[in-house]
Amino acid sequence: MTEAAELPPAPEQAREVFGDRFTDAVRYAELLAEAGVQRGLIGPREVPRLWERHLLNCAVLSEVVPEGVTVCDVGSGAGLPGIPLALVRQDLKITLLEPLLRRTTFLTEVVELLGLDHVTVMRGRAEEVMGKLPPVHVVTARAVAPLDRLATWGIPLLRPYGEMLALKGDTAEEELKSAATALSKLGAVATSIVHVGEGVVDPMSTVVRVEVGESPGGVRFAAKRAKAARTGRARRRRG
Repeated sequence: MTEAAELPPAPEQAREVFGDRFTDAVRYAELLAEAGVQRGLIGPREVPRLWERHLLNCAVLSEVVPEGVTVCDVGSGAGLPGIPLALVRQDLKITLLEPLLRRTTFLTEVVELLGLDHVTVMRGRAEEVMGKLPPVHVVTARAVAPLDRLATWGIPLLRPYGEMLALKGDTAEEELKSAATALSKLGAVATSIVHVGEGVVDPMSTVVRVEVGESPGGVRFAAKRAKAARTGRARRRRG
């Protein structure tokens, strides 16, 4: 490895955050720094800041995820935030949703290597898996798309009264304002910006929270949801 791609030692905060899965978090960081870079899943310049900018930045999302819920990590990529979240929250049932084969191959290898029995890897686009993936309580995402576009993919995957938690940067407030109309049409009933990771990451991680009512996706997805439900029932009967 070049000097620029050397993985620094895990900071002390990582031991506190990951607890008894700290060794697995280190192994995941090593996989990102090695296979992740080699396969083009993460840029070599990101390796020196993997812990603070990526693993810890994602792990602290657990502060706002309810206990014992189902989660779909949309556009999971190299597993961020889904895998750090899975390492700190074994009470969750997490689906890593990713359309690209080389990424799902990497994710499957990581899940198996780390023994993450509560994590499932699914290949596909969010708009293609409705009916195949049971509606979830929480959708997560990081660096996937602007909020208005992300919402059209993520919100229809939610159960009634679920929520989408999107890790965003400095543009969070601006994105939330510009997406207000789109979010309303998709059935959002409340939005907020939450900061998590105090004492762990600096700056703290910024999360855009979008809560939905009884019709995730709004009128636009009602017919599609009903059709997907019928298809799912027919598939189960045949099985």
